[in-house]
Amino acid sequence: MSDFLSWAIWLVASFLAVTIVLTLHEFAHAFVAYKCGDPTPKWNRRLTLNPLAHFDILGLVLFAFAGFGWAKPVPIDPNNFRNYKRGLALTAVAGVVANYLSVIVFYPLFLLVKQYVNTPYVFFNEFLREFTEYLCLYSLSFCVFNLIPLPPLDGWRLVQALNHRRGKVFRFLQQYGGIILLILIGIHILARYIGDLALSYPSLDIAAMIFGYIDVLGYIMRYVTGWIGWPIMQLWGLIFHV
Repeated sequence: MSDFLSWAIWLVASFLAVTIVLTLHEFAHAFVAYKCGDPTPKWNRRLTLNPLAHFDILGLVLFAFAGFGWAKPVPIDPNNFRNYKRGLALTAVAGVVANYLSVIVFYPLFLLVKQYVNTPYVFFNEFLREFTEYLCLYSLSFCVFNLIPLPPLDGWRLVQALNHRRGKVFRFLQQYGGIILLILIGIHILARYIGDLALSYPSLDIAAMIFGYIDVLGYIMRYVTGWIGWPIMQLWGLIFHV
C-alpha cells in the first residue's frame, strides 16, 4: 500500500470518526437540556443528529489532527429548567457520558473488525480497522478533554452547576480559563511536534524533553484516558479472549 493511500485512509477514517463522536456529544447536550425543560436547543435546530448542525471548523480540524477538539456549543437557557441546578449539571455531563457509553459499543466493534474482517481489499480492511479504532480513541479523548474544569468545556459547566461560592479562583478561571486552555493546547501540540522532529534531529532532544515535562494536557489525556478506558477494554477483552 502506497504512503499516499495510507495517508488518505487515515484522513477519511479520522474525519468520519470525529464527525460521529462530536455529533453524539452535542446531541446528548441538546437532548438532555430539552428533557429538563429547556426548548432552546430545539429552537436553534440543535436537537438533531445532523453533523452539520454541530460543526465548529477549527475544533473539527484540531480534533482530526491532534486527537481532541471541540464542537459548536449547544445554546441553553438554564432559567427554563424545571430544576435549575439539576438541569444544569445533567446537561453539563450529558456529552461526556454519551461519549463514554458509546465506547462500550465501539470497542467490541473494533475487536470484531480486527479479528474477523479480512477481505481481499487491503485498503478496505485498513480503513475499517482505523475507523473503528478512532471511534474508541476519540470518544475517550473527547470525554476526558471535556471534563477539564476550564471554560468553555463541560467540566466548567459542571463546576458552575455544583459550586455555590464565587470566590477569587472561580472568577479568575471564568475570566482567563479559555486563555489557559489555549496555552495548554499550544504546549501539547508543540511537544508532539518537537518530539517527532527529535527522532530525526537528536539536537532537539533537550527541547523535546523540556516540552514533555510541561505538557500538562498530554499527561491528562494520556493517563486519564487510559484509566477510564481500562474497565471497558478489560471487559470486552475477556469476552473476545484478547
